[in-house]
Amino acid sequence: MKLAPTTVLLLLCLSTPALAAQDISKVNGGITAEAGRQYGSLDTVNGGISVGERAQVGGVETVNGGITLASHASARSLSTVNGGIRAGQQVTVAGDVETVNGSVFFDRGSQVAGSIETVNGGIGLVATRLDKRIETVNGDITVGVGSHVGGGIRVNKPSFNLSMRPARKPRIVIGPNAVVDGPLEFQREVVLYVHTSARIGPVSGATAQSFSTDTAPQD
Repeated sequence: MKLAPTTVLLLLCLSTPALAAQDISKVNGGITAEAGRQYGSLDTVNGGISVGERAQVGGVETVNGGITLASHASARSLSTVNGGIRAGQQVTVAGDVETVNGSVFFDRGSQVAGSIETVNGGIGLVATRLDKRIETVNGDITVGVGSHVGGGIRVNKPSFNLSMRPARKPRIVIGPNAVVDGPLEFQREVVLYVHTSARIGPVSGATAQSFSTDTAPQD
């Protein structure tokens, strides 16, 4: 009996096991996810992780190293302890973005379905959509032009300060045509600038200073 070409193709697909995406795990050394390829989880202890353009990866995690994602890349989550996280244009993250000592930046057209959290690192968004909230302790925050934060902003009080000098006040900027849904909660002193075209939720713990120029005033 002669089978139709479509039937043959279907049988071949059913009989061929799907190739699992490759996980990469190291202790020492960086990891590079090549452009356009699909990977599983990427993790290392001492090294940076680079995700190429249009690459698709699972969770990305390092301890001592930065994480970079080229334009149109996608990841399940991003996490580092001592290192920054920088994403190009139209990057997609399905979960949370976290760092302790390092900054976070997302460029135009990017989307993050979770939260962005740092302890000692600034956070910057340009025309980016974040579904949940931004949270930090000592970092500056810039919700740049055209960005949308769905879950508010929270700046936590430091647990301790060994310095004899007064703690530096984080600088919080909500830029032109930016939107922050949800509360803006400040448990420590900050300097808060909100553009006249921006829309924000209720503010507690700070007094907003409005501006109408392209960039916020310098402190």
